[in-house]
Amino acid sequence: MAVFKNVFKRYERKYKITPEQYEGLMPLIDEYMRGDEYGRSTICNIYFDTPSHMLIRNSIDKPVYKEKLRLRSYGVPDQDSNVFIEIKKKFKGIVYKRRINMTYREAIDYLCHGAPPKKDSQIAREISWFINFYKGIAPAMIITYERVAYFSKEDPNLRITFDENILWRNWDLDLTLGVYGNTLLPDGYRIMEIKIPDAMPLWLSAKLDELRIFPTSYSKYGNAYKTTISKAAILR
Repeated sequence: MAVFKNVFKRYERKYKITPEQYEGLMPLIDEYMRGDEYGRSTICNIYFDTPSHMLIRNSIDKPVYKEKLRLRSYGVPDQDSNVFIEIKKKFKGIVYKRRINMTYREAIDYLCHGAPPKKDSQIAREISWFINFYKGIAPAMIITYERVAYFSKEDPNLRITFDENILWRNWDLDLTLGVYGNTLLPDGYRIMEIKIPDAMPLWLSAKLDELRIFPTSYSKYGNAYKTTISKAAILR
């Protein structure tokens, strides 16, 4: 049985890469890194927000501190599948993630209907505080994508993930309904995330410079939300 880590602290750098940049980077990834044991996985998320979308609007403004709440499954869940409720915070470039796991049915009862979690923990209390603080918080958007993950052969704390086929929808806000929605990126483009505990290795930094791959501030939920705003403006 897989053992999942529930507390994370790390730097995360994001890059929007073209198909050509991806092809140029992969030989070096294969040399220095090893594929994650789970291989390619489908990640499904429900992002929670207030009726006025306070959390994502604040995030888009790029404050020093920001936070989000999401429900994540690996693969399309059924009611009894194991899922994760995650609080993700970012402060001065450092990402802190804390999560608890339960069945999908239990998670929806807890997040949407006020049922207390069966297991008490410090992280569960933090999530309950979050829910109570942001009044009216509820499912706001589903984001799904295919992910391939790698970790360094020398330092397993260095991880690189590639996300593609990113889809979003702000209707049918139930992960058991499957993977579908609007596309977020052009064909062949990927979001690369480099997750590091401290400094980036020189071999990777040099290759990114060579391929002109530069970090960007990129939020899947944020960009999908901005798309909805743009469409609403056009309809008006």
